Amino acid sequence: MGRQVGNNKSSVSFGAVFAGLFFAVALYCATDPFKHSAIADFPDFETYYVELPSWSQIPTERDSSNLLQKSKIMFKDEVQGPESVSFDPQGRGPYTGVADGGVLFWNGESWTDFASTSSNRSEICDPKPSILSYSKNEHICGRPLGLRFDEKTGHLYIADAYFGLMKVGPEGGLATSVSTEAEGVPFKFTNDLDVDDEGNVYFTDTSTNDLASLEAEYPRLRKFLLKLPISAKFQFLLHIGGRPHGVVVKYSPQGKLLQILEDSEGKVVKAASEVEEKDGKLWIGSVLMSFVAVYDLH
Repeated sequence: MGRQVGNNKSSVSFGAVFAGLFFAVALYCATDPFKHSAIADFPDFETYYVELPSWSQIPTERDSSNLLQKSKIMFKDEVQGPESVSFDPQGRGPYTGVADGGVLFWNGESWTDFASTSSNRSEICDPKPSILSYSKNEHICGRPLGLRFDEKTGHLYIADAYFGLMKVGPEGGLATSVSTEAEGVPFKFTNDLDVDDEGNVYFTDTSTNDLASLEAEYPRLRKFLLKLPISAKFQFLLHIGGRPHGVVVKYSPQGKLLQILEDSEGKVVKAASEVEEKDGKLWIGSVLMSFVAVYDLH
């Protein structure tokens, strides 16, 4: 009998310790006292339910040849986080938005400042050693993501994550605001854009999306995981299978899958945010990398 009571006490003690640990972790995640989580610098961050397509709709085709590994790396360590790459109506460029909030222009010999989305270009926007070092001041310095030129006017339209849809004239300079809301709803994270032949601008705002697609149906769980003391870099790695790798997909105007290009091992193209096709080449930008990859289609 005595031994049984002892076992019961051990079980109770273990249960109490486990419950205490669980409570401590939950409290830590709820308060994040040391600001170690991936979303520590985003107090208004929210997660939402994301409706995923059925498994039958997800393409199963793969690039077994890893063709993206044939890409050429350009401008290594000259640009930080060049998500979008664009060329002006005269074919000059590329132009790209970088992590310090500026839009740069390649003049054939060097990168020069072309435009900015924020009038506040103080020392806090100066170049830093790491792309992630800019995140806490992006809302001040700006973060130009999507870039596209209007082929008729020469204006460059910019999707800035914090300042909304903007544009700047052919000579560059400080961009002006086009829109910061839609039907009374403010943009939260303006991401990408395109301009058609008629000058209509299409753009995306990712205020109802986030990094963690695997937990799409459980937004509370997703937010809990993002508040763990794990940096954004490692959160990202967890959600892409542990290793950066680039994938580029081509669709027809009717939505038919035409081609997939991959670097599944991440040897050359570790990540791809946007792709611009020009003169038989794909210019691949990434918000996570400090270079532009160029893939020759011929």
